[in-house]
Amino acid sequence: MSRDLISAIFLTAILAVPTVLWLSQWSRRVYTFPRYVLASFNLFWARCWWRTSIPAELPIPIGQGAVLIANHRSSVDPFFIQVAAHRVVHWMVAKEFVEHPALAWFLRQTGAIGTSRGGRDTKAIRAAIDLLKAGELVGVLPEGRINMTDRLMLPFRPGAAMIAQHAEVPIIPIYIEGAPYDRTPASPFLMPARVIVKIGEPIDTSVGTPQEIMEQATREIARLAGQADFEPQFAGRDWKPTSADLEEALAAARQRKRNR
Repeated sequence: MSRDLISAIFLTAILAVPTVLWLSQWSRRVYTFPRYVLASFNLFWARCWWRTSIPAELPIPIGQGAVLIANHRSSVDPFFIQVAAHRVVHWMVAKEFVEHPALAWFLRQTGAIGTSRGGRDTKAIRAAIDLLKAGELVGVLPEGRINMTDRLMLPFRPGAAMIAQHAEVPIIPIYIEGAPYDRTPASPFLMPARVIVKIGEPIDTSVGTPQEIMEQATREIARLAGQADFEPQFAGRDWKPTSADLEEALAAARQRKRNR
């Protein structure tokens, strides 16, 4: 082995050790090891297969809570937002998926919050509020299902704004352009794409009703999509949590804070 090669290996080792230690410290702050592995796979897949570009970063620092909302065109929409977030996003996911044997481990590692489709899930609301108050990100797709129509967005639900208001955190609207989908959850993994994730400015949730806040956030998504004349529509009201549910969730959150 030549002296130059030995010197090169030695120099590489000297430079690599602090880099690895720094990455290890950073990843432990943001991810558990399984989440770090999943996030790395997600980053590789999104950048290489779906050619995801993100013109702007999330406009909040690590440690500040926020509710992320986006249009919903594909079963893998959360993958693109995860790339933009650089930390765990706790998605509110239908409970049957969280409990499904084939998906349970994956969704548990991603920090998903299982919720009933009826929207009256006090436990899920409480979990989301606690996470937001602790500086975490919670993701909600307010259309409730994948949009396969020509309309920019389906009628939306104001639940994301209710949760954000009670946790006293902003909403960040996001528009996903070019997400692949062909009517089955697994189809995007077989479809190359060119995806653009556009991130809007935080929406203040301290003023206005949940409906007004969500309308503002949805109009921001439409602006990001280049459809400023889009008229948002609300979904039916039967789905949403009652005031009693939200008050119970807040009371439980306050009690846990006092017990710490």
